[in-house]
Amino acid sequence: MWIETDGFLPVYLLTGFLGSGKTTLLKRILADPAFADTAVLINEFGEIGLDHDLVERVDGEMVLLRSGCVCCTVRGELAATLKDLYSRRERGLLPPFRRVIIESTGLADPFPVLSTIKADPVLRHHFCAGSVITTVDAVNGLRQLDTYIESNRQAAIADRLVVTKTDLVMDGEGQALRERLRVLNPDAPILKAADPDLDLSSLIAVQTDVSPSSSLSRSGFYCEEPTQLISADGMPHQAAISSIALRIDRPVDWTAFGLWLTMLLNRHGERVLRVKGILNLSGEERPVAVHGVQHLVHIPVHMEEWPSDDRASRLVFILDGLDGAVLKRSFEAFTLAPVPQRSSAAPSLIAAQ
Repeated sequence: MWIETDGFLPVYLLTGFLGSGKTTLLKRILADPAFADTAVLINEFGEIGLDHDLVERVDGEMVLLRSGCVCCTVRGELAATLKDLYSRRERGLLPPFRRVIIESTGLADPFPVLSTIKADPVLRHHFCAGSVITTVDAVNGLRQLDTYIESNRQAAIADRLVVTKTDLVMDGEGQALRERLRVLNPDAPILKAADPDLDLSSLIAVQTDVSPSSSLSRSGFYCEEPTQLISADGMPHQAAISSIALRIDRPVDWTAFGLWLTMLLNRHGERVLRVKGILNLSGEERPVAVHGVQHLVHIPVHMEEWPSDDRASRLVFILDGLDGAVLKRSFEAFTLAPVPQRSSAAPSLIAAQ
């Protein structure tokens, strides 16, 4: 859904739990001509077996590949690595890559990687956050989702879900995993890595689908039952991850919405895993796409046209421990009424929880 913004280099995150096939997918990406103008940040070259693809070693931490990609190890702070990469690009020491892909570790929460761009004023001037691509192991995915918080958050935050190893499971097992992923993440496309027709460039393509209402329960929630999980460090955790969709048939005031979302994320950003949607704004003919990941909000995008004749605003929130019903009431009270004159008028979700 998120366009490569003119003047900025988008940074895409490739994440997924341990053994879910991130490295295999990354190897395919590096060999695809569509990604020739890409810089890739990984932990160690040895993990991906790039020796046969090397055309020139720039230094001990960076190589150029035959495909045209720049491949770089991350051995210090991510911000420093990105700044060095950009500096070399500007000085003509590297090809003028147009995007960056970061492969995260299997136990990582995706948000800190994305927030690095927003937190650093130098990076914010040159880079913008792109989409999140999450690999999910068809063999072990359900068990990992039942056990590890990180696996749930990686799936919930994704813009693209790529299921790997589908050739090793029965159809029923694959369908059960798909249904579980759809509960955690209602609108991210679910792709099969083994699909011979898989277009890798679709991983970073524009997406306009939002909120498939056929998946909703009567209450408007996708997921209502919290699951008792055991985190990666062995400690029990109540992972109350739920998804709620909002449909608004009247135009939304942009100023009021911006104030409400800013206050919500300032207060509860760690627990708003993702917000995504299309807004019909007062005074605007074209829809505006919004996308946020925890405290990080992407630049709103004016879409060329509505994807259908339906002009209702549609928003999906993926929450960890927040009451979706209270969020809905808060949204309606704040954005569908005149802008409050004092901050004390903020609804209870923002002020009290």
